Amino acid sequence: MSRPDWQREGRSWPNREASTFVRAGSHRWHVQRGGSGPNMLLLHGTGAATHSWGPIWPLLAERFTLLAPDLPGHGFTSPRASGILSLPYVSRAVADLLREEDFAPHYVLGHSAGAAIALRMALDGLIAPERIVALAGAILPMGGAARHLFPAAAKLLFLNPLVPSLMAWRARSTGAVDRMLAQTGSRIDARQRDLYASLFRHSSHVDAALALMANWDLEALARDLPQLETPLTLLVPEGDGFVPPAQQREVAKVVEGAEVRALPGLGHLAHEEDAEAVARAIEGAVADAIGE
Repeated sequence: MSRPDWQREGRSWPNREASTFVRAGSHRWHVQRGGSGPNMLLLHGTGAATHSWGPIWPLLAERFTLLAPDLPGHGFTSPRASGILSLPYVSRAVADLLREEDFAPHYVLGHSAGAAIALRMALDGLIAPERIVALAGAILPMGGAARHLFPAAAKLLFLNPLVPSLMAWRARSTGAVDRMLAQTGSRIDARQRDLYASLFRHSSHVDAALALMANWDLEALARDLPQLETPLTLLVPEGDGFVPPAQQREVAKVVEGAEVRALPGLGHLAHEEDAEAVARAIEGAVADAIGE
């Protein structure tokens, strides 16, 4: 199974000077760390990696000390030996990394599936941040039959060892990557697009994305959400093509005190599309939390 190579794909990685490799738990992690101020943990979504924070990193680093890992099997972080990446497993794995790095987050910014990881960690007592900011959070199960069919389909693909290689081969076509990104509702620049393409050309990265989707139990997370005591801000891109804005707003009805901040005109990759607007929204949420 092919994996991204740091000396090749990592040569032009965004914020490369902030990168390091750390052994924690069952993984060798690629981690980026930098900035100054209160600690903020950044958790990317399924199929992405630390490159997705590239445009917004310099803006957040002016105010926060940032730590951003590639999730297990994604980017340059090694996969789990068994390949099974459930939400509780990934949450515990990230907690292992935080202990190794001696990094206690004051705030957590989770994009898409990264928001679900942040919430699972808080509910399980693995972190105790002052606020979680969910950007385009993939937090609730899909509605209707899709809530059962989508994970089942992902599991069938994941269990076929030929699928990751086939999908990686297809990603060598610029059209395949462009069609996938178009579905997000976002327009990102050529550099960000090329970074996604470079990752999806490798079967290990594709395999990790499929493994997350196949083993992602949002039913249990949804049942536990009313117990969340950590303040929550939901940043909702109004043009999100992956996670319906209405579904994201449903979370606010379940979590007491949760606030919703709309991001007009932006899609699922809002932080890559308009880093300044999203950084302002994040800073506003944190400022409100500490009474600035």
